[in-house]
This record gives sequence, C-alpha cells and structure tokens, in this order.
Amino acid sequence: MGTAAGGESGGSPADPEWPEAEKAEKLARGAALKWASGVFYRPEKLEGLGQYRSRETQRNSSIQSRLKSTIQSYLEGVGAGLEQLRSAAQEVQSVCQELGAARWALLDSVDCFQGLQQMRALMAEHVQLASVVRVLPQLFSVHEVFSHTLWLLRGQHLLEAHAEVMMMEHLRDNILSQLHLRGLSTAQATVLSYFGGLQELNESLAKQLWDIVGSGLRLVREDPALFVTAETIAGARFHAARVDAEGPGLGRHLLALQKDVVSELRVVKDLMVQCVPAHYNILGVCTVTYHQALTSHLQDILREDLDKQALFLLLEWALRVYHSPEMMGHPDLLPEVDVSALGPLLSPELVDQTERRYVVKVKASVLEWMQRTLEVEFKEWFREEEPEMDHQGFFQSALPVIIMQMLNENIQVASLITDSLQQKVYNMALEELEGFLGRLREALVQCGKEHQKDRTVPKYYVSYLLAMLNNNLALGSSVASLHPDTARRQVPASLRAALDRTQKKACQLLLEELLLDLQPLCLQLPSCKWLCGSQLVSSICEVVDKYAKDFSRVRKPVCTLLLTESELLVTSQYLRALMQKKMACKSEEERGQLCDRLLQDASQLRELFCGLGLDRSRQSLEAVFALRELISLKDPTLLSLEVLGFITKYPDVSDEHISTLLDLRGDVSREVRHMVLEMMAQHPQVPPESYQPIFSTILVPAPELPFCLRKGKCA
Repeated sequence: MGTAAGGESGGSPADPEWPEAEKAEKLARGAALKWASGVFYRPEKLEGLGQYRSRETQRNSSIQSRLKSTIQSYLEGVGAGLEQLRSAAQEVQSVCQELGAARWALLDSVDCFQGLQQMRALMAEHVQLASVVRVLPQLFSVHEVFSHTLWLLRGQHLLEAHAEVMMMEHLRDNILSQLHLRGLSTAQATVLSYFGGLQELNESLAKQLWDIVGSGLRLVREDPALFVTAETIAGARFHAARVDAEGPGLGRHLLALQKDVVSELRVVKDLMVQCVPAHYNILGVCTVTYHQALTSHLQDILREDLDKQALFLLLEWALRVYHSPEMMGHPDLLPEVDVSALGPLLSPELVDQTERRYVVKVKASVLEWMQRTLEVEFKEWFREEEPEMDHQGFFQSALPVIIMQMLNENIQVASLITDSLQQKVYNMALEELEGFLGRLREALVQCGKEHQKDRTVPKYYVSYLLAMLNNNLALGSSVASLHPDTARRQVPASLRAALDRTQKKACQLLLEELLLDLQPLCLQLPSCKWLCGSQLVSSICEVVDKYAKDFSRVRKPVCTLLLTESELLVTSQYLRALMQKKMACKSEEERGQLCDRLLQDASQLRELFCGLGLDRSRQSLEAVFALRELISLKDPTLLSLEVLGFITKYPDVSDEHISTLLDLRGDVSREVRHMVLEMMAQHPQVPPESYQPIFSTILVPAPELPFCLRKGKCA
C-alpha cells in the first residue's frame, strides 16, 4: 500500500500551486473510465485488454518522444533567439554612441552653418548680377536696334524690320519674366519705359502693312514680291489676337475668322489674280499663308485651359467648318482653292489629344450631373408618399430617363465631329454609368441602415426598393441603344455585372425585410402548440402573400426571381427551425403527429406559392416532403437507404444535419446512427452546377461534448 501510494503521489501533480493540473488529471481519469466502461461493457471484450494496453503504452511512448523532441527544438530556438538579441543590443549600443558623436559634431558646426547662410545670400545676388551682365550688351544696343529698324521700315524692308521688332519684344518679355520670378516687380515699370520705342515701331509697321494690303491692286502690278511679303506678315496677326478662351467669345472669334478669310481670298481670286502674271500664283500663296497662320493660331488657342464648349467649337471649326461650303469649300473659291492639298488644319495627334481633353471635361460634367441626380433620388426615398407608377402599375422614378437622356445627348453631340470622338464619349458614358450604379448600391445600403434603426423610416421603404429594381431593368434595356453602331448594340460584360449587382442588392434588402417579419413566427417552431395544430403556418402565408402583392409591382423576370427567393427563404427558415433541437419525438404516435404536421404545412405553403404563379418545379419545399419521409420511416434499420436517397437529392446536406434529423425521430440507436454516418462518408456527394443550395445555409446547434465536463464529477 505504501509503495502504491508513493507512486501515485509521485506521478500526479499534487502541488497546491497547480490546482488546474490536478483538476485536469481528474477529468482525464473520469473520461478514461467512462470510455473504458463503454468499450469493455461485455466480458468477451476483456480478451482484447492486453492489446489495448500495449497499443496505449506505445502511443504514450510516441507522444512522450514527440514532446521531448518539441521541447528540445523549442529550447534550441530560444537559445538562438537570445544570442541574436544579445548581438542586436550590442549593435544598438554602438549606433547610439555614434549618433551621440555625430550630434556633438553638428553642434560644434553651428557657427559654420550660419556663415553658409550669408554665402547663400551672396550667391543669390551673384546669380542675379550674372544674369544682368549677360543681357547688358543687348540692353546697350536696344536704341541702336530701334534706329536700324526704323531705317528698315523707311526702306520697306518689312520682313527684316518685323524680325528685329520680334527680337526686341522677346528680350523685353524675358527680362520682365526674370524680374517677376525674383520678386522685383517694382523694376518692371523701368523696363517698360526703356523699351517704350517698341510701341511706336509696331504702330509704324502695322500702318505700312495695311497700306500695302489696301493698295494691293496697284502693288500686284508694280511690286508683287512686296505684296506677298505684306500678306505673309498680315497673316501672322492671328497669333497676336487676344482670344476669349470661353465658349461664346471663342465662337464669335472663329466666326469672324471664317468671314474674313473667305472675303479676302475672294478678293484675291476675283481681282488680284487678273493683275499679275500666272506664274506668281498669288492665290496659292495667300491660301498657304492663311492655312499656316490658322494652324499656328489654333495651336496657340489650344494651349489655354479651355472648357468643353470651347474645345467642341475648335474641333467643329477645324474638322468640319473649315472644309465646308461655308469656308474653304465656298462656291466662290472653287475650283481654284483646293484646301485638301494643304494637309489637315490640325494634325491627327493634336486632334486625338483635343478629343481626349474634351472627353475629360464632359466626364466631369456628367459625373457632377449624376451625383446631383442621385442626391435628389435619395431624398425622394424618404417622402411620405409612394413612388410614381407607369400605366401598367409598376413602380418607377425619373432616374433612368434623366441618366440615359444625358448620356445619349453627349454621344449625339460628339457624333457631329468625328466617329472617333463619338466612340470616346460612348466609352466614357459606359464607365460613368458603371460607377453610378456602384454609388447607387451604396445609397441603397445607407437607406437600409436607416431603415434598420427605425422600420417606419422610410415609410414606403419596400415600394422604393421595387422602384429601383424597375429602374435597373430600364437602364439595362436602354444601354444597348447608346451604341452608335446599331449592329453592335450590346451591353458590355462589366456593365452587365454592375447591373446584376445592383439588382441583387435591392433583392437582398427586400428579402431581409421579409425575413424580419418571418423570424418571430419561425421562432415558435417546433412546439407542442404547433404540433397539436395552430395557425402558425397560416400567419406565415399571410406575410408572404402581403409581400407577393408588393412584388407584383416589379416587371418580370425580377418578380419571378423575388417569388423564387422568397419561397427558398421560407423553406430554409422552416427547416432551420426544425433543426434547433427543441424537440425529439418520444413515441411512434408523436412521430406520426409530427409527420402529419409537416405534410399539412408543406402542402399549405406549396399551394400558396403555386397560387402566386411559382411553378412546383422551381420550389424548394420538396425538401420538407423528403424530410417527412425520413421521419415517417417505420423501420429504423432501413434509414441508411433512405438517407442515401435523401443526400443524393440534396447533396449539400451535412452529417450534422442528418444527425439532427435522427435526433428529431427520437428512436435511432447508436449503432444505426453510426451505420448511417459511415454510409454518408462512403458516398460523398458533389452538388451539380445548377443545384440550388438549401441545407448549406442552415447552421445546426453544436452537439454537447461527450464527456461530463460541464456537469458533476465523473469518478
């Protein structure tokens, strides 16, 4: 006895500082005793006791060796970690010492840094003085250049005079720019005064040019070269023109250019051509001059930050008006003026760049408009009255009409320019519509959150969700009509997916609302009151019928989809209630009563949905009938075959579901249960692609642990 006692005390953690270990040992012993009593409950089972002892001894040895190996590996890892920490601490200490030394070195250099500040100021002053020195020779020669330019004007050397005037203007503008960058705005007046002679030279040059152009009929006879020179510089007036970059101002400017160019080329064609020899080709020279000047002028305008109207006007003018009968294709200029031989007024690269700029501006406008439309729509959802209905009684709002009309108008406007611009705007419209649908889903979610806080707000929550479903259908059917090419009118996959997500979100919110009304009723399942006969399922039918009447305000196929999902929801809630382990049949009579109730409930629900127009082939209530067959089976030994048929028909059913259903029968022995579950393990089921899950959405309560850990002592 003393030896046994000593062995027991040495083998168990009796130290009062480890009460958890003592408790764990007691629990383990109790569990072992319970397991052994279950295994060796018959005398013949004792013959295998030696085998069990040998197997357990080997298993304990294996566990102990693995524990020793794990602890040894852990200790080796701890040792390596400590060594790394020690090395890291030494390195950190070394870095701290070096940082301290660097800090003292920087403190000693403060005086040197202050000296560098003075050097920086001197350097900046030196740079300014160097800039001045570089331009001093040009500055000193300004008045000499003025005199030379005036001499050139008197001698009618207009091109040379024009070049020197432009050079002086460039020098003046460069100096003013440098002064502005360095904040020396006070010196600008002095510079402008110093270059004051430029204004006089410009006026003199302009007077001579317009005098020459005005007396063109005489000059084409006496000095055609001088006339061509004057026309070349007069064409450059497009560059100097101050243009209002806004749409209306630019439109007036382009119209004036159109009229002036046609008028002047008409004079050249009708009058001047007759006054000069043919080899002068005076009309061709003027046409090329105007074409080049207009090209440069439009490029200058495009460098400005133009709005979408201005960009559209420029594209329209350059690509359509310029070649039209209103301008270079004017009947009075044909056939002598052939603008097609001059090349495009804007290069293809510049046209593409301008079209992209236009699309960016239109995109910003569309985005802003859509956002305002959504904000108005969101406020409409909280009104104290139902949404409007069409002539067929379907809920709707003005949102699809507003959105599609806006997008269609922009696409149609772009078609007036080029097909490429129309395609760019079309692509942008689809992208923005997809983004709008995403924001619409966010608004629906926000509205749902407000409704969860208070189900009376919005008052007509369900009605506006149904209106959104109809709006989504309207958008989906209208998108195809946006495409410029009628032969390619189809909805892109990404946009179709966005429409589907919006529909699913609205349907989900509707089904959640239905679920909130069904849950209080389903909580009463199963119960003795329900089993003996009650109006519970009738109440469920009333709730479903009420929602079905609302669903009729939605167009097909969404209405059918809502009915199908509602039927699946009712079925899953009914099955979930049965699997909550609230009851187990205590007798064959009670099982028969349960089967009768299941049959009556399933038949009543099936009749309801058939009456609502949902075909039996699309109903999931057959699962309730199949479950009834499983419970009504008289001989429990045949459950394996019955369950096999059940899981073949409903492959998403799990072991836990079947165990719960067997518990509901109340007469299944441990051997039969083991046989059924083993059969399921031997026949795993893979749901087909078209299968509608039923049981995978139903969670059953976790089974109680087989040991008595939460109850009294085991031993």
